[in-house]
Amino acid sequence: MSLILEPLTHAAFAPFGDVLDVTGAPDKMINQGMCGRYHDRAALDFADGTAGISLFKAEPRNFPIMLDMMERHPEGSQAFIPMSMDPFVVVVAPDNDGQPGQPRAFVTTAGQGVNYHRNTWHGVLTPLHEPGMFTVVDRIGEGPNLEEHWFTTLVTIHDTNHQSASGTTGDKNTNKG
Repeated sequence: MSLILEPLTHAAFAPFGDVLDVTGAPDKMINQGMCGRYHDRAALDFADGTAGISLFKAEPRNFPIMLDMMERHPEGSQAFIPMSMDPFVVVVAPDNDGQPGQPRAFVTTAGQGVNYHRNTWHGVLTPLHEPGMFTVVDRIGEGPNLEEHWFTTLVTIHDTNHQSASGTTGDKNTNKG
């Protein structure tokens, strides 16, 4: 298996979720014409519970990045909005009979965030720079909403010079709450 670190675009990421950014013209101007509103950019989707806003502080990663686990949230979508203008790595995979299929690795540009669709396999939060602060909008509610899949062979993600990465998926699958 090979992974190529791709730029994060709306079209490439559409099967997995929404790219959150301010491309194009604002939907409307507010605050006496001093602020552009880019309206309703993510499809929040929760089976039950409510939307909550949390803050995450993650340690920055260095290349090569070792991907040993992916997770998904069957009860709700999950948005990651960086609190700095630094890029971060986003890893997603389609579902393949209850485990991640072929992963894809993206790198964001300054000002981009992501919203993972409900039940989308994704890697852990992977900032490349300090401070690694993110606003996260996701489901707050009772019951388990986390499923993890551990790879038997690590997947390696190389730097943003579009070098290849390799590894294979395994079959160790746990369900945690």
